[in-house]
Amino acid sequence: MQYRTLGRTGVQVSSLALGAMNFGALGRTTQDEVTAIVDAALEAGINLIDTADVYSGGESEEMIGKAVAGRRDDIVLATKAGMPMGDERNHRGGSRRWLISALDDSLRRLGVDHVDLYQIHRWDPGTSDEETLSALTDLQRAGKIRHFGSSTFPAHRIVQAQWAAREHHLGRYVTEQPSYSVLQRGIETHVLPVTEQYGLGVLVWSPLASGWLSGAVRAGRDITTSRSTFMPQRFDTTLPANRARLDAVEQLAEVADEAGLTMIQLALGFVTAHPAVTGALIGPRTLDHLHAQLAAADTVLSADVLDAIDAVVAPGTDLAAHEKHDTPPALLDPSLRRR
Repeated sequence: MQYRTLGRTGVQVSSLALGAMNFGALGRTTQDEVTAIVDAALEAGINLIDTADVYSGGESEEMIGKAVAGRRDDIVLATKAGMPMGDERNHRGGSRRWLISALDDSLRRLGVDHVDLYQIHRWDPGTSDEETLSALTDLQRAGKIRHFGSSTFPAHRIVQAQWAAREHHLGRYVTEQPSYSVLQRGIETHVLPVTEQYGLGVLVWSPLASGWLSGAVRAGRDITTSRSTFMPQRFDTTLPANRARLDAVEQLAEVADEAGLTMIQLALGFVTAHPAVTGALIGPRTLDHLHAQLAAADTVLSADVLDAIDAVVAPGTDLAAHEKHDTPPALLDPSLRRR
């Protein structure tokens, strides 16, 4: 396992981190299965576990809390808030009112008195940066969080938040958690240059592109991944964007074969090769998934292999731009771009 400094925090984290979105109802995992995955991940050298309050309605946090009981000090524990937790309109977003309550709920579910990294799950256009950063700064001073970061913020919002922190003498985001894979490289254009400029740690999610790069999705085969059962449109190969992804996957499989690598090693080795990336979040649903992904822990891709990947998917290109989570609202709602 490789270890890197998380931005400018001084905290050393593994280049592969354990993402917990599949823990609980979403991934149909039991507590025993989660504990076994956590045990194996820690034994392999992973020291960062990332979850969120919204994952299976808090069940993921509860399962992690039980799995790490008694060894909290050896783990860099991260969670997130901001996504809707139920139908109540104020149980979401980045307001002081909600973040204080949401963190207390997360700490209770995790069974800990603090988290090492607390992240705003999505930018909240209805709340000012000053409001959110002020609440996070107070929670940090109270000892409930050690550091705080953002997740899936567009580049201009990352810059704006850094400016607001300086302008109002508040703590600043020290990490960003964007989506990044061989098939979704758009953040190379704007987000990663900004995170490098401000010295932010970067923990990327979906490095296997929701299973497209796991080796299980190939031409001529039925797609039976877990994600395809509840996100069928993302895997419908009659759609142009998905055909483009499948074509890229077939070419990438050839690159991997020639390099003597699995698709997973190629995919994870690619994202962790970028100098702006601190680590990749893997999200195993089973122990077999975990072991297949751990095989990439020490993968270092040669320049020739990276060049071959660039020839398949050009730098800065998103093959499924419609699936981006950081698209400016005006691009999605015509009324916002018309007077």
